[in-house]
Amino acid sequence: VFPSFDHGEDFILDRFRGDAKHTFPELVALLGDRIEVMPDGYAVDRLYPDIFYVPEDAEFNLTKQSVSWTHDGVGNGIPLRPDRTYVLPSGYKLEMRKPSVGQRWRLIGTNAEGTYCHKPCTVSGGGKSEISKSLVDAMEAGPVIMPRFEADMELVEQLLDRDYGDRAKNPRVPGAKSRPILDPGRSLGSVMRLYSPSDDFTDEYNEFISSIPRSVKDFIFTLKRYWKPDWGTDWRSRFRVDRVNGEPGSLLKYRLASVMTSYLRVGFEQDGSWRMFSLRKDFAPATKLQREDDITASITVPAARLDRSLMHPEVDFPSYKFAQNCEYRLFQRPDDAIHRGYDKQTEFDFSRGGNFFSNYEPKTREEVKAIVDDAIRFDYFTAPMKETLLGFVESESSPSYAISSAHPRMVDGSPSENPRYLQNRPDLENPRGEYLGEIGARLYRRIPSEKPVLNPVHAVLPGRRNNPPDRNAKIGALAPFGPIHYQELPELFMDFIASLTGKSPSTTGAGSEGALTKGPFNMLLPVVDLNAALLSYILSGYEGFSTAAGYVGPKFKVAHDVSLVVPEVWSRMFLYERKPAFLIADGYLERLEDFEENGETIPASRLGYRITQKFVETFFGRVFSEPRSVFTEEMLKPELQSREDYLEAIRNIAGTQKNVALAYFEDGGVEAAIPPLKALLHIMAHGHCEGKTIQDPEIRGLFSRESVLSSDWYRARLVAKTELRVRTIRSHVVALEEFLERKHYEKEAVRLRLAERLVQTKAALATLEGSPEAYIQSIIGTIGLDPTLSP
Repeated sequence: VFPSFDHGEDFILDRFRGDAKHTFPELVALLGDRIEVMPDGYAVDRLYPDIFYVPEDAEFNLTKQSVSWTHDGVGNGIPLRPDRTYVLPSGYKLEMRKPSVGQRWRLIGTNAEGTYCHKPCTVSGGGKSEISKSLVDAMEAGPVIMPRFEADMELVEQLLDRDYGDRAKNPRVPGAKSRPILDPGRSLGSVMRLYSPSDDFTDEYNEFISSIPRSVKDFIFTLKRYWKPDWGTDWRSRFRVDRVNGEPGSLLKYRLASVMTSYLRVGFEQDGSWRMFSLRKDFAPATKLQREDDITASITVPAARLDRSLMHPEVDFPSYKFAQNCEYRLFQRPDDAIHRGYDKQTEFDFSRGGNFFSNYEPKTREEVKAIVDDAIRFDYFTAPMKETLLGFVESESSPSYAISSAHPRMVDGSPSENPRYLQNRPDLENPRGEYLGEIGARLYRRIPSEKPVLNPVHAVLPGRRNNPPDRNAKIGALAPFGPIHYQELPELFMDFIASLTGKSPSTTGAGSEGALTKGPFNMLLPVVDLNAALLSYILSGYEGFSTAAGYVGPKFKVAHDVSLVVPEVWSRMFLYERKPAFLIADGYLERLEDFEENGETIPASRLGYRITQKFVETFFGRVFSEPRSVFTEEMLKPELQSREDYLEAIRNIAGTQKNVALAYFEDGGVEAAIPPLKALLHIMAHGHCEGKTIQDPEIRGLFSRESVLSSDWYRARLVAKTELRVRTIRSHVVALEEFLERKHYEKEAVRLRLAERLVQTKAALATLEGSPEAYIQSIIGTIGLDPTLSP
C-alpha cells in the first residue's frame, strides 16, 4: 500500500518532505541502462516511455501545466501531462489526475515506500480480497454547501485571528501564543486536530470548538488546502457563492469552479442507509499492488542472512516473513457489485470474455432486453457493463445467455449470497504498476539496478467475520469486537486455532473453519501448520491487529468497509506508531480484562486490546476530516449496543475454542505440538496447563523468542532440517551421476555443465557433512523442520 496525497495545484518536494536528499545524478547511476538521459537534465524510461524521471528541484505547476527545473545553471522544463508519471530521485511519484466527474485536476503524489499488509488466517467473509482493493469505488464526490456564506465568512475571519494558546490542559510552554492557522509551517493535519475535541484540551475549549458550525470548519480546512503564501490575508476574494433568483446561493466556488469534497462509505445505518464521511482535503486513495488473496506460500528468513540495504530502512525484525501469491486467478465474491456502478473493477471484469462464473443467473436476450429497457436503473451501470449487455441484446447469434454483475442466481426465490467469478490477478495485468512500485523503492533505498528489491511483510492484519445473533437460523452472537483489535500471541493464536466463523455467505453455518482457516484443504494434522505458523511469529516478532468485517457489534453493519480503509490508515502511520507498546502506553489501545457477571467469569481478555477514540482521532484523522464521527462510542465499545449479545458472543468464542482444542487431544495432535502451542491447547480445553492459566508469566514466557532459541525442541527442528538438507544434496549427487552415465545425453550434459555442477554439489555435501553445526547456526531464526515429518 503506497499512500497518496492531493498536492493541489503546485508541488516542490523540498516543501513537502525536506529530509529527501536524493539527487538526479544518483538516479542516473542507479538505473543505468533502464533509462535514456536527455540533454535538458531529465530521463525517460526505456520500458515504459510514459515514465519520466526529473531532478530533485523540479517544480510542478498545474496552472501552467509545466514541470520545470534548473540544469547547468539554465532553466529547463517539460509539459505536465495526465498520461505520464513523473518520478523524483527519492522515488516519490507525481501524476496529474482528475479524481472524478466535476472535480478539478489535481497533482497527486505517491510515496516511494509502501506498507506490505499481510492478511493471514482470515475466515471466509473476513476481507482477504478487500484489503487489496482501491478506495475509489467506495468514494463519492459532492459539492461543498455553505447556506450562510457571508455570516460563515465573518466567523472564519474571527477564527483565523484567534489565538489558540489556551486550548491545552497542560501546555508545554504556558502562556505561549499558537501559530496562525495559515502559517506555512502548520500542516492541514495540525489545523484539523486544532478543531477536533480531544482529551488533551480543556473542557472549555472542547465546548468552544464543538459550537463551531460544520460548514465553517470545512471551509477553514478547504482554505488551508488552497491557500498560497502570495495570497497573504486576501483569501476572501478567491471564494464566493453565486446568486440564484436574486438570492445568495449555497454552492461554494473557488475562482469559477465549484469546490468539491470526497466522501467515503464506512458501514450502514440500521435502516440500511449508507454512513458517508468526508475525507481530508489532502487525501488521495493509496496505490495498492495486490500480493495475496486466498492461498499464499511464505518463508521465514533470519535477519542475519539478508542484506538490510535491500529492504525498507525502518522495517526491523529479527526474522522476516516473505510471502508469495500461489494463485493465477482469484475466486472473488463481489458483494457490492449488486449495487450497479459501485464495483467498477468487477463490472469491467464482467465485460471481458473468457470468464468463469458461479452462482450468477444466466439471462436470455429477452431478460437482458428488459434490463436495458429499464433505462434509469440500467444507466447506473458503468460503461463497460452497459456496452456488454447492449451488445448481447443487439447480436443475433451465440452466446445464448449473458451474465450481469448485479444479478446473482436465484435460489429458492432469493438471490444467492455467494456469487463468484475468477478474476485474473491484478498484479499480472498491471506490470507497469508493479514496475513503478519497484522503481520507487529502489531509488529511495539507493539499490543498484543489478540487485533485487526485497519487500518482506510489514504489518499483520488478519480479518474476522462478525455477526449479530440470528435466532431463526440458530446462529449465536459473534460480534464482541470493535473495528480493530490487537492481541498478543497467546490470545491471537487461540483465535487462529479456532478460526471461528458465524454467518458468512461462503459457508453453510457457524463454527470453525479449521486451524488457520485451512480445514477443508489440509491433508496433514492441523498441529503441523500451527507449529510452523506460531514459531514463525515468535521468531519474527510480528504483531497481529485484526479488523472487523460484517458487523461491529450486533447493530452496526460494516460489510468490508473497515477492511478497505485500514490499509490506508496503516500506510499513513509511522513504523513506531504501529508498535503495540507505543499504542498501549499512549492510550491508543484499551486492554480488555476478564470480569464477573452473576458469579460467572467472562473471559473478555481473550479479545485483547481494542482501539480507543484517541486512536481514531489521531490515525483515522489522516484519512477523514471528522474522524470522531466515523466510529461512535457504541462501535468502539460494542457492549453498549447490547450487553446480552456481548456476553453471549464471548461465551460462544470461549466455548468454540474449547471444543476445537479438545479435538487435538482426540486425534493425538497435542503430543506433536511445540511447547507454547501445547500449553495453549491445554488452557483452551481445560482452563489451565499444569495448574497455570494464560495470564501466568511462565506460560507467556513460552511465547518469547529467547525462550524458543534456547530450547531443546527448537534445536531438534534445526537438526531435522539439517539432516533433510544432507539427504537432499546426496540425492542431487546421485541424480547428476546417473545422468552423466547416460551416453546418449553427453551433449546435453555438456550444455548444462553437469560435470561442473556435480563437483560443486559434492563440495557442498562435503562441507555440510564435515560441519553440520555451522549449517545449524546459519538457520537459527528459521522455522526448521518438524521432526515428525522427517522421513
